[in-house]
Amino acid sequence: MALFTPPISLALLTLFSSIFASLILKTEQCHPIDSSALLEFKNKITDDPSGILQTWNQSTDCCASWEGVQCNSIGRVVNVSRPGLFSDDIIINTYMAGTLSPSLGNLSFLRLLDLSDLKFLKGPIPHELGKLRHLNFLFLNQNQLTGSIPLSFRNLTSLKRLYIDSNRMSGVIDSTIVESWKSITELGMSENEFSGGIPSTIGKLAVLTTLDLHLNNISSSIPASIGNLKNLKNLDLSENRISGSIPTSFGGLSALEVMYLDHNRMTGSIPDSFTDLVSLQFCRLSENRLTGCLPRSIGKLKDLNRIVIENNHFTGEIPSSIGELTSLTDLYLSNNHFGGKIPASIANLRNLQTLEVSKNRLSGPLPPQLVKLKQLQSLDLSFNPLGLVSIPRWFSKLSLFRLLLAQTGIVGELPRWLSSSALSTLDLSSNGMTGKLPHWIGNMTNLSLLNLSNNGFHSSIPNEFRNLSLLMDLDLHSNKFSGNLGIIFLKRVNDPRGFYSSLDLSRNMFVGPIEEDIGNHYSMESIETLVLSHNSLGGSIPSSLGNLSRLTRLELMENGLVGEIPQELGEALELTSIVLSSNKLSGRIPDKVLSLKKLSAFNVSENDLSGEIPPHKAIFPASSFMNNKGLCGSPLPPCKHH
Repeated sequence: MALFTPPISLALLTLFSSIFASLILKTEQCHPIDSSALLEFKNKITDDPSGILQTWNQSTDCCASWEGVQCNSIGRVVNVSRPGLFSDDIIINTYMAGTLSPSLGNLSFLRLLDLSDLKFLKGPIPHELGKLRHLNFLFLNQNQLTGSIPLSFRNLTSLKRLYIDSNRMSGVIDSTIVESWKSITELGMSENEFSGGIPSTIGKLAVLTTLDLHLNNISSSIPASIGNLKNLKNLDLSENRISGSIPTSFGGLSALEVMYLDHNRMTGSIPDSFTDLVSLQFCRLSENRLTGCLPRSIGKLKDLNRIVIENNHFTGEIPSSIGELTSLTDLYLSNNHFGGKIPASIANLRNLQTLEVSKNRLSGPLPPQLVKLKQLQSLDLSFNPLGLVSIPRWFSKLSLFRLLLAQTGIVGELPRWLSSSALSTLDLSSNGMTGKLPHWIGNMTNLSLLNLSNNGFHSSIPNEFRNLSLLMDLDLHSNKFSGNLGIIFLKRVNDPRGFYSSLDLSRNMFVGPIEEDIGNHYSMESIETLVLSHNSLGGSIPSSLGNLSRLTRLELMENGLVGEIPQELGEALELTSIVLSSNKLSGRIPDKVLSLKKLSAFNVSENDLSGEIPPHKAIFPASSFMNNKGLCGSPLPPCKHH
């Protein structure tokens, strides 16, 4: 979805009504050239289910009776607006199928052409549209147009806004075409298949305020000439294949408010001139290969609301001047190589709502001044050598909804103050925590995700666990939890939330058997991932698992299971992965299970299965069936029929 989208029809009509008000006081009927051009366009439309063009016919005057058509005082069409998303008291969303007729190029007085969001307009843009020398506004976005931008578009020297995003257009963006659009203020070409580089002539578009090229196949580096765009406010080049470094000339973009360069292949460091972007509010550089330190003078960017630079290779310390960005609401620095301590100056960011610095090399102790962050809702310090030992008591004074402290050196038991928190996400995985899962866990009724995996917890699951009626994702793997699993499956549900999405209870000391009606429990209706491996469950595989219509991943490895694989498992049509290895299962592999259409991973090795492996379309290695003395057939050796 495009970040900078053109307005829908209602807003367009409001915007342009004043522009064309002086033009529609016509004294003459619609010019026959224009009427003919529009009827030829209609003839190219193969499907119009909502009758968008139903008023267009030869027996009426196109200026007086045709919806979406406006004329000037001499009967020439200046406005054609027939989008698929429009408002007539209520929002109407429809479509129109067909191709663009070259006859549209005969509308020589046309100022506005809006055929956006019709969904099924196909084929190339006719080069005849390049004859529309008076065209100011062209909206063809949200269709299925193909081909490249016609070279004749270099004649559209009056263009002010062009949106052709969300189509299937391709080819290189021609530099001579771009150079000719001297009057253009908004250029939206995102979500297509354009390739090649950004033409250097882009720097000649002196009045450009919005440039959106995201989600294409654009490569090479950003031209230095882009720094000449003194009026540019919105720049989105994300999700391309852009390489090279951020040009030093970026410092010249003094009006820039939004800059998205994320999900590219950019390298090098952030230039010092970056801190001259004094109007910048939103900055996304994530998912690149950027290196070096953050500029020490980053505090000059007083208007910054959001910084997203995660998943790069930044090094050095987080500069203390970051505490001068008092407008900042979100700071994402995760998965880099930042070292040193978290600067105490961050406590000055009184509007900060999100602080994510996971997967770095930050050390402790945490500055207690962070308790001043009263607006903070999400805090992720995971996977840093902080050596916390315990969760700081002052965390209880924060209004957090998300707290992630995985692998931060915490030991000991869960602190009691958590029972009165409003947390919806709590991740304390991969620490050295011990003790029991306390009864007061049932007071944490806002929890939707709980991850206590890879610790040393030991106890059964308390009855109060059933109170977690919003819990959707639970990960307790690699602990010493014991007792029966029933309490987990019987938890309450606060419909429409609170249905399990994922459960990983593997590598514990739980005992079974698995309840036969596990697949009928209300809490399990929406589960996608169920992992119970490496527990001494015993018993058989419940046939009710086949009722889990959204289940994609099932792992019951080394659970001491006996009996046959239930054929009902083949009714869970979304399954992509089934792991039942290292049990004591016997009998045949049901045809219905192995023929599941989406199944891509299957492992029943180390069991007592027998018979011929059923035919299957997916390719499974022989290791998936090994050490079942009675199994034969592809990919194992063929069966010996007597």
